[in-house]
Amino acid sequence: MSDRYDAYKRLKFDRPGERILRITLDTPGRLNAVDEVMHDELGAVWRDIDADPEVSCAIITGAGDAFSAGGDLEMVEKIIDGFEDRARAWKEARDLVYNIINCSKPIVSAMTGPAVGAGLVAGLLADISIVGKSAKIIDGHTRLGVAAGDHSVIIWPLLCGMAKAKYYLLTCDALSGEEAERIGLVSLCVEDDVLQETALKVAQKLANGAPSAIRWTKYALNNWLRMMGPSFDASLALEFMGFSGPEVKEGVASLKEKRKPDFPKDVPL
Repeated sequence: MSDRYDAYKRLKFDRPGERILRITLDTPGRLNAVDEVMHDELGAVWRDIDADPEVSCAIITGAGDAFSAGGDLEMVEKIIDGFEDRARAWKEARDLVYNIINCSKPIVSAMTGPAVGAGLVAGLLADISIVGKSAKIIDGHTRLGVAAGDHSVIIWPLLCGMAKAKYYLLTCDALSGEEAERIGLVSLCVEDDVLQETALKVAQKLANGAPSAIRWTKYALNNWLRMMGPSFDASLALEFMGFSGPEVKEGVASLKEKRKPDFPKDVPL
């Protein structure tokens, strides 16, 4: 394995095929929740992959029976409490989205179990997104008490249409793997026991294809996402403004106490 990946702590790497790099989200016992370390690494890794001459295609997946349970609540509380943590996390969230979009190499995601939060960013922004039937996709921003930032505004309306995007982003209802495929949110839904095999086959097809043609096609298609950059920037700014307000504190408290949130009803908007 190239030295460029040695410093990563929460992301594990292996090479399941020629010119294919597999990235595995791995926080044991926590359903691959994204803590401060992983949040930073998820944004940085795509630059390393883009610069790695030995990689033609990347796969991103989660360890065990989960893709990612979303943001670690300790990290969220630090973002709420401190400007420096909030500013750092905003930059990392921005980098995660734009670095995936601008990575020249094709990316395949393989998602099973819970797929939430920052992990879901990589899962849905991947060029080919593959889910198992047991996948449970949730954009939980408004349940947490902040605006739907991250990747949601930049890509959900393009993938599944504005009506479905608004429904799932405003309500935070969960999508099964089959429903996500039906509405066009993901590329493929397969049986759980063939998820990794299917992702590898797709990655091998991409790695063995004409590299310049594939990368230029990705670049051109991703101009649709680049055009949505101002919408994404606004959503991310509004999300992080929400981290300084009262709603997110109630959202975090309700999640920790495993109860329904009781958000304030009065709002100066």
